[in-house]
Amino acid sequence: MAIGSGLGAQLGIAAESAYGTFVAPTRFVEFTKESLVLKKTTAQSAGIAAGRLLALSSRRVLTRREVSGSIDLEICNKSMGLLIQALMGTSVTPVQQATTTAYLQTHTLADTAGKSLTIQKGVPLTTGTVTDKTFLGCKVTSAELSCEVGGMLTGTFEFDGKDCDETQTLATASYPAMSPFHFGQMAIRTGTYGTETARDGIRKVSVKVERPQAAERFYAGQAGLKKEPISNDQVKITGTLETDYVDTVLDDLHTSDGATSLVWEFVGANIASTYFDTFRVTLPAVRFDEGPPIVDGFDVIKPTMNFTALYDGTNQPKIEIISTDTTV
Repeated sequence: MAIGSGLGAQLGIAAESAYGTFVAPTRFVEFTKESLVLKKTTAQSAGIAAGRLLALSSRRVLTRREVSGSIDLEICNKSMGLLIQALMGTSVTPVQQATTTAYLQTHTLADTAGKSLTIQKGVPLTTGTVTDKTFLGCKVTSAELSCEVGGMLTGTFEFDGKDCDETQTLATASYPAMSPFHFGQMAIRTGTYGTETARDGIRKVSVKVERPQAAERFYAGQAGLKKEPISNDQVKITGTLETDYVDTVLDDLHTSDGATSLVWEFVGANIASTYFDTFRVTLPAVRFDEGPPIVDGFDVIKPTMNFTALYDGTNQPKIEIISTDTTV
């Protein structure tokens, strides 16, 4: 029996081979909170019958079902690949680094067609019995990564899903030994793509990736369930750098509206040889929308630089992970 509270909860995920088709979870993520729920649409008959004062229960119908919600978690040095793949779109096979136990995942921005997840949630009753809620056809619609002074690298992933199935067997959760990435491992570099240099004075970074999709694909003959959402707008990548005003590099880029490559990197423990646990976001072209320095008191000047990531014409945004995970 599990603990009869959130302490006994679990989340397992698996990549689906076909949209909305159950796959038993193979990865279990340690999360801080979640809000995945079944959303249903019902219709109630408004038929008039002599003397009937209340709508008839038997004349209520369930017309469609879908799933929405989010997962908040700490970004760790293992088991992150499936979520990042579902966000970025590229089918990734980890590449062994030399002959070591380190493997590189390169998640380059691509269309997310065919990238859906089965997410199985275990929710404990107060008795300790854990109920199963399995969400099918879960596609990432946006994700925001953030880290600040004294904190961990955290992520919030938003999902749109096809259906909730409560007839599956709850998988037994297992967790590899893992460590969260944190501020003490964080660095920011800007400059020419491939030769970026370190920036000083950065106190907080956040990056948000939005994947607009046509999620209202409800058609006749589908039993009230949707077909796989389709990308219906350009990807939007935005972010924020909270800084101390230690130099004018970012301020000058704001003034000129010049583009710069931005690398946001976390380097953790050594895996083997010259390879370390790594989580790296590369945005080949960002432009700063606002954030010029202002003086609002006696304290150190603290500009907050908001940016938009764009395509540089050659290189796509990417997220790289170096870990001991041999599969995504």
